[in-house]
Amino acid sequence: MNDIAKEIPLIYLIAGEPSGDQLGARLMSALKQETCGEVRFAGIGGERMASEGLESLFPIHELAIMGLAEVLPHIPNILRRIKQTKNDILKEQPAALITIDSPGFSLKVSKALKGEGIPLIHYVAPSVWAWKKKRAKKVSAYLDHLLTLLPFEPPYFQKHGLETTFVGHPVIEAEGAFSEIERDQLCSELGLSSEMPILAVLPGSRKGEVTKLGPVFKETVGLLSKSIPDLQCIIPTVSNVKNAVIDLTSDWPVPVKVVEGVEGKHKAFRCANAALAASGTVALELAVDRVPTVIAYKVAPVTAFIARLLIKIKFASLPNILLDREVQPERIQENCTAEILARDIESLLLDKLIKNDQVSSYDKVIKLLKSGDDMPSIKAAKTILAVIAQKSSI
Repeated sequence: MNDIAKEIPLIYLIAGEPSGDQLGARLMSALKQETCGEVRFAGIGGERMASEGLESLFPIHELAIMGLAEVLPHIPNILRRIKQTKNDILKEQPAALITIDSPGFSLKVSKALKGEGIPLIHYVAPSVWAWKKKRAKKVSAYLDHLLTLLPFEPPYFQKHGLETTFVGHPVIEAEGAFSEIERDQLCSELGLSSEMPILAVLPGSRKGEVTKLGPVFKETVGLLSKSIPDLQCIIPTVSNVKNAVIDLTSDWPVPVKVVEGVEGKHKAFRCANAALAASGTVALELAVDRVPTVIAYKVAPVTAFIARLLIKIKFASLPNILLDREVQPERIQENCTAEILARDIESLLLDKLIKNDQVSSYDKVIKLLKSGDDMPSIKAAKTILAVIAQKSSI
């Protein structure tokens, strides 16, 4: 590497799952914009971050593991990857380490690097408001800065002395995607009829989620096909579970279109009359695209038992948490049955009052996700560069 290249700051990023990969890609693009391209990247990420120029240290799918029971067999490999990542960061000596969500992995790396002179910035606050409030004090002891997505999060960490910035939630950056294109045109492009009901089905971005939710979602669609015979389904997915999703939907009794990637997902949302989705960031994405939605989730029984002992919040869906009421119906664990889900979806497809009430609530959700005039990724990039500049001036 020549001397000029060495003067361009290197930022090391770690994302451990598809949502973090998307967040990381937007952040990389914003950092390029704010530095006029005078920035280099290294770290761990997926296909979205690769498209922005990141060569991942190892495949992101090794970290995309959900659930207490599900993660146990993978612990030896995760510990090996933590050590490998730490050593790589020490070798690269970046201007800053940006860890993105996936606290089970990324915060262990950050903690191991405390005192090494590298600014440690975490993007997406641990959900201390949901469980393990003591984590706020623990992470504040070794992080240098925290970027939060939700407006109520900073005080949990600021009281322990951690500099924290609410940057806004990145889902608002997709607000209005494809709004300039007529729905009829998009449906036609996807091989769907805009004249018949379209259900977006999202069984998750991890193989474990598709395994758990796939069968009940299949049964739900089967029930719906009897009461809504002209139903069509569109399934947005990601590369690491695409084959599993195709296998799952191969014998569904309704027309099914599987789409991949962010663009495909937002086209699907633009066409959908309603959605059935695994709990996660997608709940907010659907709210921003104003799609009436039912949220579902299932994990291993032992994981569910432990989670119920630890989690202290009423809701799982972020739109519901933000408004402190059930805007999106939540059907978790034993309530995640085909009969219940089919009934809920029928209501959203057939009852305009129920549908309109949910959609009107989304406007309130969107307002709470914004922080000033900058888009979240731009505000995050500006904050990161300010932290690096402050470190450099010391």
